[in-house]
Amino acid sequence: MRFIVLITFVFCLGFKANSQQIAQYSQWFWNQLAINPAHSGIKTCTEIKTIYRTQWLGLEGAPSSGAFTFSVPLYAKRKKYLSGRQGLGIKFDRDQFGPFTALRFNMSYAGHFNFSRDTRLSIGIAAGIQQFNYDKGKATTLVSDPLINESNSFISPDATVGFWWNGKNYYAGLVLSQLTKSRWQGISNESRFNFHTIINGGYRWAIQEGVTLLPSAILRIPPKGPVSADLNVLVDLRNQFGVGLGYRNTDAVMAFLNFKLKEQFSIGYSFEYVTSSLGRNEYFTHELSLSFSSCKTENTNKTSCPLF
Repeated sequence: MRFIVLITFVFCLGFKANSQQIAQYSQWFWNQLAINPAHSGIKTCTEIKTIYRTQWLGLEGAPSSGAFTFSVPLYAKRKKYLSGRQGLGIKFDRDQFGPFTALRFNMSYAGHFNFSRDTRLSIGIAAGIQQFNYDKGKATTLVSDPLINESNSFISPDATVGFWWNGKNYYAGLVLSQLTKSRWQGISNESRFNFHTIINGGYRWAIQEGVTLLPSAILRIPPKGPVSADLNVLVDLRNQFGVGLGYRNTDAVMAFLNFKLKEQFSIGYSFEYVTSSLGRNEYFTHELSLSFSSCKTENTNKTSCPLF
């Protein structure tokens, strides 16, 4: 069945590809650098994280995405109390949907500025390249189209800017991605990468010693098409085990699990039950994440949330 591929062409080529064009992850709150360059070196330790997502498992041509991120602070002696810090980051991601495959490599830099001991503004920028591939062997169209009769591939620049503000128990982020708006060379005369906006935020609420509630939300705003909104609630137990539920307005109910291995390693898993007519009771989405952090938790009775 080539249903998903046909839908891809109808919306991507016939309507100038104005829908969502960037990878979507449910576990974004465990890997903020995957979406926001302002998280580059935000902590005073090295972090390495990966995430893989297979969407609508079993449906031909369904999307699959993966990302690798590396974050490291730039150590510099502060000239005065609470003066700015800096950090570097690397992100590589791959996103495949139907006959299209997008590969992106970005390097990022961020400045972190404390206004008090607990409040901080971070500003980051990422720049790199993206390779976009089209495989005609995976495409089915209703009528012949000379623009898509041949496989094609092109490389174009990529750029993202991000902002992050956090206090002791809350955070908010703003991301502006695909700033270059490159055209899809040799694939379509009209389609191009379009500007996307992401807004997210969260709060940390210590219910009792060793138990913390972490509600969070994210808005993904494409240039056209429906806004995707995730609402999540996680419970963290002594910074060793986490469990949660989430809801996405467009198509899914989500469940999350996360646990630490030997203090500095952690593994996360999420399952999505598709609520739209596309995959209800038939196609499900799975996501797996792995992470390493050189940071050490001083007190496991309190949540040392990586977002703060």
